[in-house]
Formats: sequence, structure tokens, C-alpha cells
Amino acid sequence: MKPDITTAFNKHSNRGGWTTFPFIIGSIFSLSVSSGGWLGNLIVYLITKYNVKSIDATQVNSVVLGCLSLFPIAGAIVSDSFYGSFPIIVFFTIVSLMGVTLMMLTSSLHSLRPPPCMNMSTACKSPSKFQYGVLYMAIGLASIGIGGTRFTMATMGADQFDDSNDSAIYFNWYFCAFYVATAISLTATIYIEDNVSWTVGFGICVASNLVGLILFLSGKNFYQRIKPKGSPFTSIARVIIAAVKKRRVSSRNREYNYDINGASTTIPSDSFRFLNHGALKIEADVQKLKSWSLSSVQEVEDLKTLIRIMPLWSTGILLSALIGMLSNFTILQALTMDRHLFRTHFKIPAASYLFFNTLATSISLSILDRLIFPMWRHLTGRSLTPLQQIGVGHVLNVVAMVSSAFLEIQRLHVARVHHLIGSRTGATTIVPFSALWLVGPLTILGISEALHFPAQVSLYYQEFPTSLRNTSTAMISLLIASGFYLSTAITSLIRNNTGWLMDDINNGRLDIVYWVLAAIGAVNFGYFLICAKTFQHKLDKHDHNLADVSSS
Repeated sequence: MKPDITTAFNKHSNRGGWTTFPFIIGSIFSLSVSSGGWLGNLIVYLITKYNVKSIDATQVNSVVLGCLSLFPIAGAIVSDSFYGSFPIIVFFTIVSLMGVTLMMLTSSLHSLRPPPCMNMSTACKSPSKFQYGVLYMAIGLASIGIGGTRFTMATMGADQFDDSNDSAIYFNWYFCAFYVATAISLTATIYIEDNVSWTVGFGICVASNLVGLILFLSGKNFYQRIKPKGSPFTSIARVIIAAVKKRRVSSRNREYNYDINGASTTIPSDSFRFLNHGALKIEADVQKLKSWSLSSVQEVEDLKTLIRIMPLWSTGILLSALIGMLSNFTILQALTMDRHLFRTHFKIPAASYLFFNTLATSISLSILDRLIFPMWRHLTGRSLTPLQQIGVGHVLNVVAMVSSAFLEIQRLHVARVHHLIGSRTGATTIVPFSALWLVGPLTILGISEALHFPAQVSLYYQEFPTSLRNTSTAMISLLIASGFYLSTAITSLIRNNTGWLMDDINNGRLDIVYWVLAAIGAVNFGYFLICAKTFQHKLDKHDHNLADVSSS
């Protein structure tokens, strides 16, 4: 069925399709280079330029990542409800441009930073309130901008295709472009920041953001723009309120309001029967078809779909939390390890080790799409489902935590042999243990992300009600944001109740922290299996309703 497009949103009938692909992919590539350049090195920037303690820096980073992931919800709601995707993406891209520009100013103007601290001692001067204010304003604007575009752009790109297979291919390439761009920023841009100039590095972020904006605007005449259909959450609220108001009304011999426009014949399902009361017609509902006392059957079923999805969706929160904590702690580990590339004088920046995670994800996406998935279909006669992909991702996530625990045990052993345990100099003590060992856990984590992340986006895009399609992809952002916020809570809990997390991790027990995270991941995987087993696909429910119609 062709999407409902008004004249204001589409003046030509041949818009959309693969013609729009280079503009959207090029734009997300440039924007990802920009965001990765400042976000990937934020922990190091806070420690070295703002004299922030290491664990505090990871906490700030997690909060920033959480905020960056939370803002797409607002962007998706506004996009679905009022203006559509195109103007929202343009607006937030401009906001992100303002943020990275201000970030560049914090690195170039000495008045916006505290005096440098050579040995990270307790005498280091903290930033003033004004300096913190400017820094947080820069981070906030950049986060809002990137958050408002990333998943809204993903949905807008998928809306250009009528065929679900084309949409699936688009999603794979979308995330491939995202990860490749992030890999570039985690290597080239961060190397420039650490070894040339923070100002030059942030300047690259500004230029990349500007290029992304220009590329996106260049495709203006080719995009297919879907007409907004009003706030999707209004109908959800109406169903709940109407059901509560009519909770005492008997459904026997009552007529249902099948569709406000009279176009739907969807039969109310038996699950969550209480909500069916919201679509019951009574005498008082005459001439009040759009009131808060009556909703349509389709609106009721849309809410039920959300309720069915929520338990499965919640399993991704801890998954995201563990990924965020491992990434943060990896940077702290790298800062205390030998970062020279083999026996050369080339020194890899601490934050650039996350590149190996991104590289593994990018390569895995291509291998999965071109080799593993086709081979699986050839051998089994069916495709690997999104739920199966997510499940394997959970397992690999736990494996990454276990491997990180073993690695930290070895790092602490080397530190103990060289009498580096218990150092109280205030400076970061370098353990003669190659940081290249960090590549192993990061690679496993990257493969895990390649499996579960696109699969989650694709699953929720398919399973969410059509009226919440934009919000479905943004809900991944809410999941990630919740995970990062949860990671700060877990970190604070461990830090306040144990001696495992110290600002100098040589004096802590990060290995035990990794074992705790592995145990949490294993329990979460069990919870996922339960939710996946009981999850009822929207397509299966639809087929069941069709069978009921035929039998009647």
C-alpha cells in the first residue's frame, strides 16, 4: 500500500528509492565522523585538560552518552507528530554544529580551561563554574544535535523504500557507514587531538558536521516525505483513559469502534482484555468519536503491541550498560599500559583502542550480510531471525566480559611483579604490559554488536505499530540511554561499597568488576530467553485474527 503523502510533503510521484541512498548514507557518515571525534576522546579530554579524576570522567562520559541516546525520543515524537523527518534532521544537525564549534573554542581559548596539571596530583586546580558551564553547554548542544538526527535519519532512510527487503539492506549499510565513520574518527581524528592539537581535531569535527548538513540538504528534491499523522502517544493515552472510564461497562452485546475512519475491521484480541473497554461504544459516545472516552480497536491493538514488546525490549538495557562500562574501563586500562605499536615509537592514543571494537563491528556486518546469513539460509532453508541474532549477541557480550577479567588479572600480575601496586604518587603509573591485548575483548564485543544492534533496530521497526514507526527506531536510543544511566548507577554502587574501583586502577580490582559484569550479563541472557520464548510476533497475531474472521 502506498504511503499517505500530501502535496506539501511530496510534489513528485517518483521520489524515494535508492536515489536518496547516497545523500542519507553520506550525511550519516560525515555526522558520525564528527561525533566520534569529540565523543570518543571525551574521557581523555576531561582527565588531561579539565583535571577530572579518572572514574569521575567515566561517569561523566556515561551520562553524556546516555543523554546523546535519549534525545532521539524527542526528535522522533516531534517528527511523527508535527513536522516529519526532514526539517527535524536539518534543525538538529545545525544544533550539533553549534555544539562542536563551541567545543573547539574550549580547546583553543585558555580562559575556558583550568591551568594544566602535569602530574595529576591532588593539588590540580579544578575548573571554575563558568568553565564547567561552557564545557557542558558545548557537550549538551552536540549531544542534542547528534541524538536528534541519528535514528530519525535511520527511519527516514527506511521510509524511502516500499520493499521490506530493501529496508533491511538499507539498515545494514546504514550501520556499516556509521561504524566505518566512527572507526575513522577513533583513529585519525583522535590521533590528531592527542599528538597535534585538540583544536585541530575538534576543527575536523566541525568541518565533518558541516559537510553532513550540506550533503543531506543536497538530496532535498529526491526524498519521499511521509505525512505526520499526529502524536502517536495521544492515542495511547486515550486508550488507557477510555478503558479506565468504561471499566465497569460489560462488553456483552456491545459494538466496538473499529476505526475512527471506518476503514478497519480488526477484531479485538483476547489478550489484555481490559483495554478493549476503551473501544466499546455506548450511547454517550455518539458524536464523540475523537474524545477521551472512545478509542478505535486499532489504537487498542497498537497499545497491546507495545505492551508485548516491552519485556523483550528491556533485556537490551543491561546489554547496553555492560557495553558502556567495558568501553569506559578499557580506556582507563589503556592509559596504564604500554601503548606503543609493537616495538616501534608509534604510540596509539588510549581512546583509539575503541577503534578495534568499531572495526570488528564493521567487518562483522559485511561478513554476516554477505557470507554468514546467506550460508545459513542455504543450509537450513530459512533466515536467521532477529531474535536469534540478538541471543547470540548476548552470549558474546558475556564472553567479552570474561576475557576482560582474565586480561585484567594478567595486567595486575605484571604490575605486582614490577612493584607498581600501592603507588600513591598521584600520577598514572604505566605497567609494562602491551595494550594490544585489549584488542581481543574489544573484537568479541564488536562481533556481538554487529549481531544484536541492527537486529534490534530491524525487529522493532517491523513489530512496532505503523503509527509509531519513527519512535520504534528511537526506542533503541531510549534503551541505550537507560543502559548508560544504569552503568553509572552500577559503577557508583561498586565504587561506594568496595575498593575495586580506584582512580589509579593499579590499586583496585577491576578484574572482580569484570566478573560481576559477566554474571549480570549471564542472568540477563536467561531473562532474554524467557522473553523471547513468550514473545508473540505481530505477524503471527495478525494471521490469528484473520483465521478468526474466516471462521466467523
